[in-house]
Amino acid sequence: METSTAVPTATLLNKRFRLAAAIAATAAVLVSTPSASASTATETSPKPVVTDVKTLAAFDFAAGDSPENLTVNPDNSLTVSMLGSVAGKRPALVRIAPSGRSQVIVAGQPGDTFTGNTRDRGGNIYYNVASSDSARAGVWTLPPGGTPRRIAALPTDGLPNGLALDPAGRTLYAADSNKATVWSVPVSGGTATAWLTDPVLAGDPSVPLGANGLRFHKGAVWVSNLAKGTLLRIPVTATGAPGRIHTVTSSLTGVDDFNFLNDRSDVVFAAQNGLNQVALVHPDGTTETVLTSKDGLASPTSTAVRGNRLYVTNAGLAEPHDAKVQRGTIDPAVLNCDRTS
Repeated sequence: METSTAVPTATLLNKRFRLAAAIAATAAVLVSTPSASASTATETSPKPVVTDVKTLAAFDFAAGDSPENLTVNPDNSLTVSMLGSVAGKRPALVRIAPSGRSQVIVAGQPGDTFTGNTRDRGGNIYYNVASSDSARAGVWTLPPGGTPRRIAALPTDGLPNGLALDPAGRTLYAADSNKATVWSVPVSGGTATAWLTDPVLAGDPSVPLGANGLRFHKGAVWVSNLAKGTLLRIPVTATGAPGRIHTVTSSLTGVDDFNFLNDRSDVVFAAQNGLNQVALVHPDGTTETVLTSKDGLASPTSTAVRGNRLYVTNAGLAEPHDAKVQRGTIDPAVLNCDRTS
């Protein structure tokens, strides 16, 4: 039986996601004053960086199928988180085959929200659940052929969002959009620890969502902040503690989640939700827009790269709620080799 607080939580999350998307789409400037190390230059590539963009799988927003996050699996299938709550429906984890056929692998509870997901080498899937029910809010895992179980609880008044696993496969990191916090969670299960809480991760009164996307890359935790339009790099020290926070760029208005060109490159493909754009962020902090609504984007929430394939989840938050997952082809020859190493 559902608790009496499930509906209010769904309504609150619904308002937060929609408000963030609407503000990002109309605001002229949402970013904070850039630091000396952050570049705000925006460029346009003379040739398309991403071409042949097509819809891999289309979904029914009214049924709660609002794609939020994705992971590319070794067999080139995708694991996609469906928000659910934005349409007042159940969230879900969905597997999308390379052919585009989709299958629900985890069905959540009404009022809950599924956000970030990732997987380890053994095929265990990890995902965040935002819920008003203290028995469900937290980080969950789905073992191959098994059933979902929670490995760590998180606060019911938080909003766990981006999720990533360290290369050793021991620690998960989750960005909390409400609490200006990055949580660390042992893969083996246990207590979630506030690994970093800092104002640079916070939202503001006009845009309530702060820390959003999160990736572990080259010895650092990278976090995007929707309210401030920033992409941050936070080194993990030898003791496992956070190092000095570095602002890579402050010119990503309405940024949601993001991903890297590959494990060796600091080139980032970032989804700019309310702007209906995907931006390319170079290691020097300069950015360029590589996809727009003309390419069919509809509230893009996250990206993933496998080889020369770029995948984009579109939540379809705005009318006509065109929820879908897209796939395009990256042209490496267009990328400036001097700036993409």
